[in-house]
Amino acid sequence: MRLVQAGERAPFEELVHRYRNPLLRFVRSKIGDAARAEDVVQEAFLAVYAARDSYNPQFAFRTWLWTIVLNLCRRHWRNRQRELDGLADLHAPARSVYGLSANATEPSGLDHLLQDEQRQRLRELLSELPETEADALRLRFFAELPFEAIAETMDSSVSGAKQRVRRGLERLAVRLRQIDRRESMPSPTLPGHSGDDHDDVR
Repeated sequence: MRLVQAGERAPFEELVHRYRNPLLRFVRSKIGDAARAEDVVQEAFLAVYAARDSYNPQFAFRTWLWTIVLNLCRRHWRNRQRELDGLADLHAPARSVYGLSANATEPSGLDHLLQDEQRQRLRELLSELPETEADALRLRFFAELPFEAIAETMDSSVSGAKQRVRRGLERLAVRLRQIDRRESMPSPTLPGHSGDDHDDVR
């Protein structure tokens, strides 16, 4: 980053190459829409370059970058909510509240390993968690950050970061068990039907 501060472009391009995919995985998991995720990541790199002179080399660049991305995601979410609040069509699909798009480009990395239904369910489940726990899970499993970096990015202690991840996983496990129980329940028998396919013959 010091070379970038000195005005060299090649080191900056190396940083973009190194961090772009992890950033995209994280942002896509948070806002859902692939095109918007691309915009957020591009804006993050532009912000890094614009603020390069203010970067303090005493602190980890990775933490600084992820803090910028997290703040941009939160700003995007607030703007998105205002857009949704202003929609005249009250019958818009509820899924749009989560920022999901039926026409979004399929994510790569970890998301690529998930089926469409599982990926959608994961995003919806994460959106149900407290924001701090959901972001901690995204940073841990989508961005693959160590707990130390998660703590610095989210301005918490390392033990606090671990606790957020643990609590988030526990909440996800509870919700998944609830969904599994609901889906495994037998369908109710229609009134007037005994369940047999034939009439009694006397």
